[in-house]
Amino acid sequence: MKHDYSFLKDSLQDYGFELTEEMSDKLDIFYELLVEKNKVMNLTGITEFDEVLVKHYLDSISICQIIDSDKIHTVLDLGTGAGFPGMPLAICFPNIQFTLMDSLNKRILFLQEVVDALGITNVTLVHGRAEEAARNRIYREKFDVCVSRAVANISTLMEYCLPFVKVGGQFISYKSGSIDDEIASSGNAARLLGGKIENPFYFKLKNTDIDRSFVIVNKVAATVKTYPRKAGTPSKEPLC
Repeated sequence: MKHDYSFLKDSLQDYGFELTEEMSDKLDIFYELLVEKNKVMNLTGITEFDEVLVKHYLDSISICQIIDSDKIHTVLDLGTGAGFPGMPLAICFPNIQFTLMDSLNKRILFLQEVVDALGITNVTLVHGRAEEAARNRIYREKFDVCVSRAVANISTLMEYCLPFVKVGGQFISYKSGSIDDEIASSGNAARLLGGKIENPFYFKLKNTDIDRSFVIVNKVAATVKTYPRKAGTPSKEPLC
């Protein structure tokens, strides 16, 4: 029996997004597959439906507040993990082509099962590391938007993500907690990578007390070929 999606529907409606019955049906299939696979593979520590609804689904789709989906054609979800935020976004924005990339092939194989079960055609799955994939002409500076919910500082995330973004596009990082100091120390890194950081977008997840934010980095110039540096370096030695 399908779970109750009224909380998600009402919360997203407050953000100006209409969750359809077809979307919630697909999210429910995704949820069931996620919970089942999580029994044999560590995909997420969040499996209770009410928690997934808020911390995975609502959190992922909350980006609808700051994007104009009519002007976006291609989105990369880098380090997608169990498929967040990319899979819920692909379900909710069928007019956009999504590429979900992860360094662990087991996760990509799971997401292929999800894509097959949902019958969606706007998702491409890529097994690869950012440092290597960003040097591939197929992916470098090919995306209107790159998103990531990965836990890392802004400088590191920009080095991984900005090389994939077209000039005129955006990298958007999902963040929580205080990020002002992090942003303040990342301005030079942004310039080195061809980016310019906007003022962050702070908000609470609707009908919760969970503080969230989006760090928006506009791609204003091409990223020089030096970046990203070799595997592991961006996280060990963030640009400053």
